[in-house]
Amino acid sequence: MLERVENRFNIHLHPPTVVLLYLTTRRYLLSSSYPYMTLLGQSLGSLVVAYDAFTLLVPDVFVDTMGYAFALALSKWLFPNVPTGAYVHYPTISTDMLASLDDKTGVQGINSGAGAGTKGKLKRQYWQLFARLYGWVGSHIDVVMCNSSWTAAHIRQIWGANKTSDANGIGAGTPCSPAVVFPPTAVSELQSNITVDEESERTRQPVLLYIAQFRPEKNHPLVLRSFARFLQERIRNPLFADAPPPRLVLIGNVRQNSPDETHIYNLRLLAHELRIRDHTTFLCDASWPAVLSHLGTASIGVNAMWNEHFGICVVEYQAAGLICVTHDSGGPREDIVVDLGDGATGFRAETEEQFAAAYEAALALPKEEKIAMRKRAQKSALRFTEEEFEIKWLAQLEKLVRAAR
Repeated sequence: MLERVENRFNIHLHPPTVVLLYLTTRRYLLSSSYPYMTLLGQSLGSLVVAYDAFTLLVPDVFVDTMGYAFALALSKWLFPNVPTGAYVHYPTISTDMLASLDDKTGVQGINSGAGAGTKGKLKRQYWQLFARLYGWVGSHIDVVMCNSSWTAAHIRQIWGANKTSDANGIGAGTPCSPAVVFPPTAVSELQSNITVDEESERTRQPVLLYIAQFRPEKNHPLVLRSFARFLQERIRNPLFADAPPPRLVLIGNVRQNSPDETHIYNLRLLAHELRIRDHTTFLCDASWPAVLSHLGTASIGVNAMWNEHFGICVVEYQAAGLICVTHDSGGPREDIVVDLGDGATGFRAETEEQFAAAYEAALALPKEEKIAMRKRAQKSALRFTEEEFEIKWLAQLEKLVRAAR
């Protein structure tokens, strides 16, 4: 396990200080176990898994980083004096999810427009009731951290609504006022290995890079369709007759014996149907050195997920000096692809047409402006270093340690 962490994320851990306890009840967390009322099923399933863990070890401090707020509630019930903390990557349910049920554009996630008809009304009522339960559970957590401003705003809205004040008196880091702790990203390593200057610009290829798990919410079809549109228009333009054709490289993890395998098969079929198969490369479970190599030679970094909670891959793009084209929502919009004082750090888009236009705009920039934007992106990425994460993370954990004494 530690070797896999090192190979994929380049995180080095000291084995004697890490103890892994094997849980036999993971099946209760799988979405496939709950074809109906999945959110509630997984949340109740987390109680089984948490109890399994507590039979192996009674904690002095319990911190959840997987998004199982109900497990924290069980800890509070079993061990009232054990401080609890949550590092929330993505709310189990949010007001945006509820609003997406009424969306008629089809761009707001996999449940976009699902609120129509009798089935849709039942789904809405179920989600609303679950949101209340989720809010009540979350309101009892002692220390709350979120990975982005977007996540913090939704957690404050759902969990903080059940509290009238900061009962602990600890300020930021509560359901009412979650602490924003950006995830650690290998910014220093990327910037030490990948330079941005005129010489490196000559080695950049017209490659669009998308690093994301091969799952439906990552919206790979939008990237494939927008790339097909962009490529078709570019090939027809006589100005690019002698230029090397752009390529799309998609890198991501595929869980064995899971729907991921079917999903990537369908994505390959879509690339074939769009006639971009010869211009598209799928890389599954790539090692960190392979990812690093692509980050050093690609020109554009793409992210198409609606309401991406943060977007570590987008920070990696910036640190590597790629020009970002991301979905205009969530963490990329709120925290990452933002203008600095001297200009933009990338492009944001929502529709197939907008993404295609952004690809063209990024590649069409004059060399000097490309280099300037890449340098601004690298400067922006310094806000998300491992060192910054450690400072903020330890400040919040110290509150839990003090409470446990």
